[in-house]
Amino acid sequence: MKHIQFPGLGIDLNINPELISIGNFAIRWYGLIVAIGFGLAVWYGLKRCPRFGIHQDSLIDMLLVATPVSIIGARLYYVVFAWDQYKNDPIRALYIWEGGIAIYGAILFAVLAALVFTKVRKINTMNMFDLGALGLLIGQAIGRWGNFVNGEVFGVQTNLPWGMVIVGKTSGAVHPLFFYEFLWCGLGFVLFHFMAKRRRFYGQIFWSYVAWYGIGRGLLEGIRDQQDILYLFDSGLKTSQLVGFLSALVALGILAYRFLFSTAEEPIELLSAEEAAKFMSGSAKKEAESVTETAETVSEEPSEEAVSEDAGQKAETAEADKPEEKSGTDIDNA
Repeated sequence: MKHIQFPGLGIDLNINPELISIGNFAIRWYGLIVAIGFGLAVWYGLKRCPRFGIHQDSLIDMLLVATPVSIIGARLYYVVFAWDQYKNDPIRALYIWEGGIAIYGAILFAVLAALVFTKVRKINTMNMFDLGALGLLIGQAIGRWGNFVNGEVFGVQTNLPWGMVIVGKTSGAVHPLFFYEFLWCGLGFVLFHFMAKRRRFYGQIFWSYVAWYGIGRGLLEGIRDQQDILYLFDSGLKTSQLVGFLSALVALGILAYRFLFSTAEEPIELLSAEEAAKFMSGSAKKEAESVTETAETVSEEPSEEAVSEDAGQKAETAEADKPEEKSGTDIDNA
């Protein structure tokens, strides 16, 4: 049971991290909340696919590839930078249900998987990344409430009225970092949702997301409690803060170059509702025509029985047309 208080707001909560528990089997609130965030992200992506000119089936197929890869990446990233926890018992690295995943590992591996997928399928990679970035913001914003239920992702002590106390874990009121990141990702989603209507180039939303989240994560890591941080081995540098600021710097450089110097592509706008409907109906029509053509091809091919019957008829005709041979008796009589 987690006892969480917001003294300045008069809020006092007792939260059981387990939603349902049967014997050794338990469904935790964290998993359910993350699943809800993922579901909302997928729903949004599917709704927006037509406006981006992306087939919904392509998005689903990409998610089937990228999702398991991202889970592996999230765990691997955490284990690498928290190796001291596992070096004496490496098999525990596989016990993902004990906790220990990192969002940057998930994002990195998901991007790599999606990159390979789009190249194989010959889909515009950066257009897919633009749509995916919006879904990521939804999932990250909702997912942070799972951290709240677990009583994790909090900052250093604060006197602000919304300071959070986790009884038995913090010595006083601390910054509710989970809530700060929820607000940061939520605001980013709203901004980039409307930005999508006036994209200048493919990848604009994706690189804006990388910069936005990187800056926010880097700043929040600066006030994060020390016991909840991954460090870059023995360097003393906070891994997520370093990755956040470096990725933001790269993204801002790419955006600046594209806006100031690149004229390779024309301005891009979302498809209108009418254009999106035509795109989807055109795809459906193309698939229907393909099915019809296949059916017609199959119907035009003669069946085995028809081939056999036709061969029999030809044989009978050839036999009837064959000239009669004279028998030996007839030749002698002549």
